[in-house]
Amino acid sequence: MLNSLRFGELDNPHTKYLVNEVVKGIAGYGNSIGIPTVGGEVQFDACYAKNPLVNAMCVGVIKKEDIQKGQAVGVGNPVMYVGAKTGRDGIHGATFASVEFSEEGEQERSAVQVGDPFMEKLLLEACLEVIHEHADILIGIQDMGAAGLASSSSEMASKAGSGLRLVMDDVPQRETNMSAYEMLLSESQERMLLCVKKGHEAEIEALFERYGLHAVTIGEVTDDKMYTIVQNGEIVANVPVDALAEDAPVYHKPSKEPKRYEAFQNEAAFRPDDLNIKEVWEKLLAQPTISSKRHIYEQYDYQVRTSTVVVPGSDAAVVRVRGTNKAIAMTTDCNSRYLYLDPELGGAIAVSEAARNIVASGAKPLAITDGLNFGNPEKPEIFWEIEKAADGISKACRALQTPVISGNVSLYNETDGTGIYPTPVIGMVGLVENIEDITTQDFKMSGDAIYLVGDTFAEFNGSELQKLLQGKISGRAPKLDLEIEQANQASVLRAIQAGLVQSAHDISEGGFAVALFESASKGKFGAHVTVPFDLSMIFSESQSRFIVSVKQTDKVQFEALFGLENLHEVGMVTEDAELIISSEKEKVVVSTERLSEIWEGALPCLLK
Repeated sequence: MLNSLRFGELDNPHTKYLVNEVVKGIAGYGNSIGIPTVGGEVQFDACYAKNPLVNAMCVGVIKKEDIQKGQAVGVGNPVMYVGAKTGRDGIHGATFASVEFSEEGEQERSAVQVGDPFMEKLLLEACLEVIHEHADILIGIQDMGAAGLASSSSEMASKAGSGLRLVMDDVPQRETNMSAYEMLLSESQERMLLCVKKGHEAEIEALFERYGLHAVTIGEVTDDKMYTIVQNGEIVANVPVDALAEDAPVYHKPSKEPKRYEAFQNEAAFRPDDLNIKEVWEKLLAQPTISSKRHIYEQYDYQVRTSTVVVPGSDAAVVRVRGTNKAIAMTTDCNSRYLYLDPELGGAIAVSEAARNIVASGAKPLAITDGLNFGNPEKPEIFWEIEKAADGISKACRALQTPVISGNVSLYNETDGTGIYPTPVIGMVGLVENIEDITTQDFKMSGDAIYLVGDTFAEFNGSELQKLLQGKISGRAPKLDLEIEQANQASVLRAIQAGLVQSAHDISEGGFAVALFESASKGKFGAHVTVPFDLSMIFSESQSRFIVSVKQTDKVQFEALFGLENLHEVGMVTEDAELIISSEKEKVVVSTERLSEIWEGALPCLLK
């Protein structure tokens, strides 16, 4: 499991409360069901103060022969409800998520569902047993998520080109006098819907009874392509299935470029002058978005099941695939500030950075899922953001050959007319062909050569530095050349697979300075570096860059294999726990231990 979280600034007591409670909720549920929370990201900006975002990505491994579909096929085959009873919690949850919030909307709090992780664990195990031991009688399986039974059942019928007849009186209920409307739209948790072969209901009932769970036949598949709901012997709804699924109306909302976009495009680039490099470096590492998230991820059980190879804190989490010599790398990414400046470019950057994280871990990017978080799409400017972000994601995925295999959408993230930055969170998975290729970001040995992959430009718009110094973000987002991005990633991965790379780390928020510190501090090393640019540019957030370390004995082979003009040897790893960065005009010396104290201590201090 990975999570991508967004909160307001931590000078707000309510935001501190939200952070602590959200993390507690993720830890409490995730730890209880025995699924390791192995990675994620947390970012802080004022626009999320009243609209925090919690995006979760769950990655599983399945044998090809065990793949199941969410379909209801075969006239007369029973549809079975399994799991917890249905209550009124979560009714209109999907609707609740499709309106703007307001201070007067606190009464809607009842729309939030109540979860039971221990029942969830039992439900997961029972469903897996059905899949593994009774695949010959299982026809389809679907979870009950947004819009509950109505959504899951109509989707199963639509995918199969079938109809359904459901009897609401048979739905397990934990509250009295529930109407068919309430039962269909309830979003009570820990529930699944199965379609099985007729005559095998007793086997399924007995299996779930062993887990202490309900398994009840609530309907059957029909051939009329109608969605028929019966309660108390009367038909209370009779709707064409496809009207609820495939034939649902597609929105074509008006789109309009926001005034801010043209202003940002024409604005002079932000260029920091006369920086106290050491002071700025320390302040950046204390920013909550950059600071260590150890305080958060140590509340999660990320080693349960003992397959986690690379734990939280590196570029990507890596989990071993048992019974093979392979592993899966996983990450979530999105710098929403770039999307605020330029949604199309920012969308492409989000995909590219996710891929860099995967590559830096020694894996080949395979595919993405996206969680599209935006404001009110009924506003033309917001719909424009959605269109442009989707275009950027599409272009990057095509360039990097990472198909979009799933995703979800969360709109109307506004309160009292104030919306969030466009935040299309990218979840990406990659394959480590050989576990010996697994690479982490920390330097491994004193004397190793340090290389900067990619070119650095004076690009500070939308950066942590701009926010720190100006208290805002504005201007043009950093440029991105997808051909260069693809070439740099391919070269780094090729070098890793050839066994020539000791460490690899992508450069993102805070620029070269932050990435160099992270690589040095985790291995308790220092570094002596000379950069081919002005020292202030160590905070630039130019794209398509990595920091890699290489053994001295492998340098010639590494450079020959790499074959890129934008490969720069900049220094070497040292034992002295100091970071020394020089340019033609100046030099800065900082203590790795001092920076580590700031970086590790910032978030716990801010959350007090």
